[in-house]
Amino acid sequence: MRTVLLALLAANVAFFAWSQYFSPEEVPADRVLVRRNDPDRLKIVPPADPAQVPLLQRPAAGPVASGGCLEWGAFTLADYARAEKALEPLGLGSRLAQRRVDETAAWWVFIPPQGSRQAALRRAAELKELGVSDFRIMGEEGDSPWSLSLGVYRSEQAALVRLAQLRDLGVRNALVGSRDTVVPRLWLQVKGIDPALEARLKEIARQLEGSELRTCP
Repeated sequence: MRTVLLALLAANVAFFAWSQYFSPEEVPADRVLVRRNDPDRLKIVPPADPAQVPLLQRPAAGPVASGGCLEWGAFTLADYARAEKALEPLGLGSRLAQRRVDETAAWWVFIPPQGSRQAALRRAAELKELGVSDFRIMGEEGDSPWSLSLGVYRSEQAALVRLAQLRDLGVRNALVGSRDTVVPRLWLQVKGIDPALEARLKEIARQLEGSELRTCP
């Protein structure tokens, strides 16, 4: 009996030793064996370098964001047609829209009242001979009958710039004065902007002095 017990004990010791030192090549593919008492078999694997990941495994780059919107203005009714015509070569089609706002203009450039309709018409003819076409004859029902308005502006500085331009054209009797007037202003909005189109718009905007090219509100 003692011999049998010793034989069983030896067999158990041999089986334990075999299971603890089983060859890695014989471990099934679906098992992971980590031996705490064999640190030489442990290996720290650094994170993969993204540059070395195959192209097909990398996430696809997102689509380029759609173009933004720029608006050009603000134009009086008289200037709007000229600005719209300047954009015709770009062939904008449905990408071109209009935005209208009412602004309060506190300053205006004007020629004082002429006393009668006939006198105002004569003054208007003189302005056309000097190359000035952006003006309006004020009717007799207003607070400045038979005067000629040469532009309304939000700031005195802008009005003075306009006055200097008129002086250069030979207009000597124009003045700058304060006047609260609600004036319609028009903006031309262009959608689907790309760098090339933005460069063209900036070039065109520079041709119309006093205009502004900005991001749509």
